[in-house]
Amino acid sequence: MERIMLLEDDHSLIDGLSYALKKQGWDVTVASTLLEASECFRDHLYDLLILDVSLPDGSGFDFCKRVRQASDVPILFLTASDEEANVVMGLDIGGDDYVTKPFKLSILISRIYALLRRRKKSMDQEASIVSNGVTLSLMQGMAYKNGQALALTSAEFRLLRYLMQNPNRVLTKEMIYEHLWEGNFVDDNTLSVYIRRLRLKIEDQPEHPKMIVTVRGMGYKWSVKA
Repeated sequence: MERIMLLEDDHSLIDGLSYALKKQGWDVTVASTLLEASECFRDHLYDLLILDVSLPDGSGFDFCKRVRQASDVPILFLTASDEEANVVMGLDIGGDDYVTKPFKLSILISRIYALLRRRKKSMDQEASIVSNGVTLSLMQGMAYKNGQALALTSAEFRLLRYLMQNPNRVLTKEMIYEHLWEGNFVDDNTLSVYIRRLRLKIEDQPEHPKMIVTVRGMGYKWSVKA
C-alpha cells in the first residue's frame, strides 16, 4: 500500500480529500502545518507528498526545499494560483507536478496515479547507464558525476535517464512530454526549467552545454562523442 502525506490547512478540504484518497487504497497521513509535516516526514517513509502552497507557518515551497535535501520522493503542489511565476517556482525547487485550486478530484487522482506509476517503474529498474562521466544507477534512482552523487529530483532523474537512454538522438519536446508526463498538459516553461536545472548540475559550463544540447526548433539530445 502506497503511503501519501497530505499537507493542507483547509479543514473543509482535508476531510473530503483524505477520504477520497483512502478510497483509492492509499495510506494517508494529514499534516496542517510545516512543523507537523516535518515530524511526519522524519518518522515515516512516503511514496508521494501533496503540498499546499499557503500554510499558517510558512509555505509548501519551504517544505519542498527541505525534503529535496534528503529525498527524491514525488511532490505534487496544490496551489490557489495558476500564475506562471508560482508554477515555475514550484517546479524549479524540485516539485514534480501541480494542480490548481479549485480542481476536479478525478484530475488530482489521475495525476497521483501517474506519479506513483513513474516512481514504481524507476524503482523496478536494476541497470546502470554510463556516459560522459555521468553514471545513473537505475535501481537506486541515483546519479553520479565523476563518482560524486548528484542531488536530482525524481523528475530531473527521469529526464536525464530518457536523454541518456537515447544518445545522439534528437528528442522532440512532444516525445519528452509524453514520456515524462504521460500526455498530461505541461508548457514549455516546465521543460525549460528541468533542462536548466540539469545543466547546472552536470555540465562543466552550464552556459555552454556540451552534454544536453538544444536542437533549435526540435528539442534536445544527449551528445556523446565517438
